[in-house]
Amino acid sequence: MADSSKTFLVALYKDEEILLKAVKHIRENGVKITDALTPFPVHGLDEAMEIPETRLHTAGFLFGLTGFLFALISMIWISTSDWPINYGGKPALSIPTYIPITFELTVLFAAVGMVITYFIRNSLSVFNSTEVIDERITDDHFALIFDAAEFTEEGISKVDDILKASGAAEIKMSTMKKYINLNGE
Repeated sequence: MADSSKTFLVALYKDEEILLKAVKHIRENGVKITDALTPFPVHGLDEAMEIPETRLHTAGFLFGLTGFLFALISMIWISTSDWPINYGGKPALSIPTYIPITFELTVLFAAVGMVITYFIRNSLSVFNSTEVIDERITDDHFALIFDAAEFTEEGISKVDDILKASGAAEIKMSTMKKYINLNGE
C-alpha cells in the first residue's frame, strides 16, 4: 500500500434517503463509485453499492477461539500441575468452575483482536494524520467519491450530469495528498 496523491470527484448529499436513491441511479448508469462517506452508518448502503461483506467477524471468531483456548488451557494447567490445591476432596479438574474466566477472556481477546485488526487493515494510527475531503461529511452531509483518473474530460462532464440528476447538493474536485488504496488495486 503505497502512499500517493490522487484526485477525486466528490458529490455531496444532504439526506441519507437521497444518497441511497442516488447510488442506485448512478450504478444503473454504469458509473463506478469508489467510496461513500457518511457521518453515521446508513442502513442499506452496503447492498446498494454491492460492497462485499467484511471478514472482520471471521477474525473476531478466531481471536475469541484463541482467548477461549488460552483461558481453558491455562486454568487446567494451573489447577492440575502448577498450583494443585485439594479443596475438601473436590476434583482438581472441574471445568464448570472455569466458565466465567473462559467467557471473559474469549470476549477480551475477540474485542481487542478485532480493534487491532481494524486499525491495521484501515491504516489507522495515532502517528498518521488523516485528510478530510470535506468537513461537512463528519457532521451532516453524505459524500459519494469517484476516482477522477477513471474518466476523460468528457466522462467527467457526463458523470457530473448524472450526479446533478441524482440530487447532489454540491459537486467538486478534491485532491488528497496522501491516499492509501485498501482495495489492492
